[in-house]
Amino acid sequence: MPSIYTTKQGQTVDLACQDFYGRTRDVTEAVLDANPGIAALGAVLPIGTVLVMPDIDTRPVARPLVSLWE
Repeated sequence: MPSIYTTKQGQTVDLACQDFYGRTRDVTEAVLDANPGIAALGAVLPIGTVLVMPDIDTRPVARPLVSLWE
């Protein structure tokens, strides 16, 4: 079930994602899709803008290991 997030002063969509999910990778686009028309408000969202935050797996994304000697 999606959650609701209310923006703070000076927040952009990606900063709201960082605050809510703990990351921006793979979530910013989902939040933009869940909130049609949010881009029309401008880069910096007005204080108190209500965003629908879709359910996204918040586990850290595993990065592949890089070996220098293979």
